[in-house]
Amino acid sequence: MSGHSKWASIKHKKGALDAKRGQLFTRIIREITVAAKMGGSDPDGNPRLRLAIQQAKDANMPKDTMERAVKKGAGELPGVSYEDVTYEGYGVGGVAVYVEASTDNKNRTAAEIRHIFTKYAGNLGEVGCVGWMFKRKGQILIPAEGLNEDSLMEVVLDAGAEDMQRAGDMFVIQTQWHEMMAVREALETKGIKVESAKLQMIPDTSIKVDEKKGETLLKLINALEENDDVNSVSANYEMDDAVMEKLMG
Repeated sequence: MSGHSKWASIKHKKGALDAKRGQLFTRIIREITVAAKMGGSDPDGNPRLRLAIQQAKDANMPKDTMERAVKKGAGELPGVSYEDVTYEGYGVGGVAVYVEASTDNKNRTAAEIRHIFTKYAGNLGEVGCVGWMFKRKGQILIPAEGLNEDSLMEVVLDAGAEDMQRAGDMFVIQTQWHEMMAVREALETKGIKVESAKLQMIPDTSIKVDEKKGETLLKLINALEENDDVNSVSANYEMDDAVMEKLMG
């Protein structure tokens, strides 16, 4: 399994989300609502809902909060109606940026996303302009403490994962999108703690950026992730680990 310095960004993104637990709850509730609306309220027959509920459990969301979100999405309770939207564009240095969001007002969200791109030297493009550079993958985070990398690698491969890399105090495991939950369950059966598991758009290739461009790019990504309607941001950049650590402070 080859190394990719893009994994260095995992530590940065994870820390940002951990610091915004309330915002994370809001995003998960919205995802549960959308998933239930699109695929029904039974998680056994709705993989997207099943994943959203698991993410809610990972975040220690109260059970009644999850249940209300499912009922709202299924139309059993009144609530705001959300829909999925994507935004594609370029950051500084020609880095491709792919944004996934859920919104109850597409005009408002589009205006906000466009403003963020412009503010940080980026350009919002047409849908499809960069999406072809990414593939949807499963991404599982495992706390590294107490684990032997070689032994974990063997378990990961046996479970059907594609790739594993060390990123700070975490191991990052990549899977085919439809295999993620099965790989997670196989790891947990072995007694291996899973920090989180989510679907992510992963770039086929990456553009290396220097510190100056990297600083502007991270500001763009942070601002996008802080938008209430945004669920995830993916970008095809990589930096030297030392540069990434410096910019993360």
